[in-house]
Amino acid sequence: MYPKAVTAGDIAVGSYICNLSVNQTVRAVTILIMERTVVVAHLKSLLDERMQVAWNAMEAAQESANDQGKSSMGDKYETSRSMGQLDRNMHARQYELARQERLILEKVSESDVSVRSAVGTLLETTAGWFFIAVSLGAVKIENETVLAVSSSSPVGASLLGKETGAYFEFMKKQHRIVALH
Repeated sequence: MYPKAVTAGDIAVGSYICNLSVNQTVRAVTILIMERTVVVAHLKSLLDERMQVAWNAMEAAQESANDQGKSSMGDKYETSRSMGQLDRNMHARQYELARQERLILEKVSESDVSVRSAVGTLLETTAGWFFIAVSLGAVKIENETVLAVSSSSPVGASLLGKETGAYFEFMKKQHRIVALH
């Protein structure tokens, strides 16, 4: 746990406090910011890609529905057009979900390092890396797997407000938070 009084030159490394010079402190904090910055940038690019795929599929479904010509079998035309519209609506919902998640990531501060976990916190735990913001599941980033979870998911909710050294339950096992980034 953190001691009550920490001087300006002290920085938390795992569960230890090290006294560092100002330059070393800035460098250490920059490394922590870089990690979270990389995660946020990667997740944003994944969401941008999902949005583009959903948009293209939505447009293709709309074109398909519009291209259905009248035939002598009237019901066939209406059924094809209805199916095309349903397909378009499904892709529109996927696009909107990705857009909303992208907005959540835009609100994440990439520079604040907190003592307690919150939305936008990258957590190093005994179960692996977790990022609380949007629910994208397991994402491979720089040879590490980061589990991107929503704050409203069960594991996300159990991680919110925790400090370094705190325990949480994941997959019916107790795990410890090693560090917050």
